[in-house]
Amino acid sequence: MTIHDTSQNSPLERPKLQKFLADAGLCSRRMGEKWIQEERVRINGKVARLGERVSPMEDVVKVNGKVVRAQLPRLVTIAINKPKGYTCSNHDEFADRLIFELLPDRLLQTRLFCAGRLDVESEGLVIVTNDGSLAHKLTHPSQEVRKRYQVELKQPLTGKDLPLMVKGIEDEGEFLRINEIKANGKSPIGETRLNVILNHGKKREIRRVFGHFRYQIRKLRRVSIGGMHLTRIPLGSFRELNEKEIGLLFPR
Repeated sequence: MTIHDTSQNSPLERPKLQKFLADAGLCSRRMGEKWIQEERVRINGKVARLGERVSPMEDVVKVNGKVVRAQLPRLVTIAINKPKGYTCSNHDEFADRLIFELLPDRLLQTRLFCAGRLDVESEGLVIVTNDGSLAHKLTHPSQEVRKRYQVELKQPLTGKDLPLMVKGIEDEGEFLRINEIKANGKSPIGETRLNVILNHGKKREIRRVFGHFRYQIRKLRRVSIGGMHLTRIPLGSFRELNEKEIGLLFPR
């Protein structure tokens, strides 16, 4: 399934002028093209040209001398319990299934994107949104948003490897580390089922750290982001978050 770009005027994007006019409710895209060719449209005081792109939050667009206001989409933030086998992307020609296939069409009328990803073999909590500011806060290392994962290994964790994982390793030019490793209130040494905490997150970081010490991961599941827990969301389902729930992502 291909997810078409049905985005409206996100502040992060520069739509073509005829799309901007159509999204503002003034006309169809075809009629917008006609107006542009008739030189009835101006951008920042200059006659617009067909194919020009505009910044809805910065440029002043006028049609017949009247300012056109951008119609910004309603901000949407959704928690998805991603199953194994789904790729966290809007479009990937090599992916069998995309995470956005789990959402109904009504939620795809604005362009959503993943605020932090899980690899295709992992499952659990993924936040998707059209709120660029929220996505930046969730993913920027300076915010140190805590994420908890349930990890099941094929072989028990040894005492010599635990401190080295917490200390960190170099892998492909990147410094990787695990913040905490626990095992349901007891020592994780000798256990195969672990709780792993990260307050950062580089691509496939948990798999790369454990793989460095030759551990094979049987299952990896993200169960919480900040104070938002994966509760009452069945595997493959989702829930649109309200303002209070969004606040749980950033506990004080």
